[in-house]
Amino acid sequence: MFIKTSRKRPLANHEPLFHGDHARPRTRREFISQGLKAGTAAVFGASTLSLFANPRAASADLSPDLETLRQSCGIAVQGAGKIPFICFDLAGGASMAGSNALVGKSGGQLDFLGTRGYNRQGLPGDMLPNNPAFINTELGLAFHSDSGFLRGIQQSTTAGTRAAINGAIIAARSENDTGNNPHNPMYGIHRAGADGELLTLIGSSTSDSGGNSMAPMDLMNPQVRPTKVDRPSDVTGLVDTGNLVGLLDQSDAVAVMESIQRISDQKLARMDTRTGITREEVIKDLVRCGYVKTADLADRFGTPSTLDPELDTDIVGASGIFTTDEFNREREFRKTASVMKLVMNGFAGAGTVTMGGYDYHTGERATGERRDLLAGRCMGACLEYAARVGMPLMLYVFSDGSVSSNGRIDDSMDGRGKGEWTSDNQQTAASFYLVYNPNGRPNAIRNQIGWMREDGNVETSSSPAANNVNQLVQTVLLNYMALHGEQGQFGDQFAGHGLGDSASRDRLLGLAPIVNGKVS
Repeated sequence: MFIKTSRKRPLANHEPLFHGDHARPRTRREFISQGLKAGTAAVFGASTLSLFANPRAASADLSPDLETLRQSCGIAVQGAGKIPFICFDLAGGASMAGSNALVGKSGGQLDFLGTRGYNRQGLPGDMLPNNPAFINTELGLAFHSDSGFLRGIQQSTTAGTRAAINGAIIAARSENDTGNNPHNPMYGIHRAGADGELLTLIGSSTSDSGGNSMAPMDLMNPQVRPTKVDRPSDVTGLVDTGNLVGLLDQSDAVAVMESIQRISDQKLARMDTRTGITREEVIKDLVRCGYVKTADLADRFGTPSTLDPELDTDIVGASGIFTTDEFNREREFRKTASVMKLVMNGFAGAGTVTMGGYDYHTGERATGERRDLLAGRCMGACLEYAARVGMPLMLYVFSDGSVSSNGRIDDSMDGRGKGEWTSDNQQTAASFYLVYNPNGRPNAIRNQIGWMREDGNVETSSSPAANNVNQLVQTVLLNYMALHGEQGQFGDQFAGHGLGDSASRDRLLGLAPIVNGKVS
């Protein structure tokens, strides 16, 4: 039986949500959104980002002859040279607009809504953003100055990192508390070119998207269906170099594999003479490249520190983003670290972090504020790690539906004098993305795509994304391609999209390109 939560009692970040007006959770998605099951992580990638990955120390280098062969086999490149992509799936219907990132009317973020609209979005009359004291543009994208997301991002990042970020918010409805929201853009990001060295597509469950929300059916590719990654042990278990590295040191193991490859190559050469099989035959390429790949794996992943986020001093420890104590205590930090380690170092091209328990209309405000702060810390960790490894990053945040307030104030310390969240409300929903550029803040074309009405509800005709989640995903994919200057190729990559002609698509772009086709 569900227990009615008492008014004003804030819940801990991992305490489940029990709503008297919700049916018993039956599906994986419903358990995650109410915090009854841990949120999960997914990582996408395939086989290509080392053209631009941060250099990593190796105990041994392949011999020159095999280094050339490694390149010809396509092993030398970790990824396709695309901007790393991480998205946060906040399961349950988190507040995005007003109390976090600002959404205005047709004139942009600072074309202010009415008092009633902000009241619905959880902001009382004495905290409205038409007062400059409640606007923060430190991230380029304007946030409410007391946003939980913003405070979390600030805690995890340096001022220098924040000065190199910009973003855009997309006013877009999505259904509350349903698994039928095709929010997850990962298959499309992969189609747009994102790829990694070790991973094709990973998730914490057997869902086709690897996250809480579905992926659009027209983008799904069964060849890159997810596998699980949500903790450091999942990351370190990705590569098995066998017993050879345990029996020998890493340099000797690489030498053994190189010798095996050369012996194999000599035998294949004799086959050319005796059987007439040419060197272009697929079977020969598979054998040759298979041995080189094994030597390459032993070369670069013979020691676990290459992959383990817990051993990365930029992530954990005295100089890390997380202290050792908080990393050990908070599973969301371990999950986020696992995803960002893989994506930002080129082992995967893109990843999803699902955080559960964001259906937080509990009749008080403190629960939502605490969970928004936690999500912000995880978002900020990804942005800060991108800065530390010197890589650009596109960070996308979405949720299934949203919440609204009836105006009653939670004046507790964690409630912060804001409106209590009292019900689901898909009309107040939005998604946003942030982009870190190591070369400086990206230039904004616009920081808001679509808009809201005076009363705080999404204007459903304001953009193709405003009332269609499939087209919301397409808008995100268009903006991802535009960061590479490749928006003109969108129609070829995503035939049958609903975003209109090139002139219409130009009106959906948030930021100017930060790379020319590939990261250099």
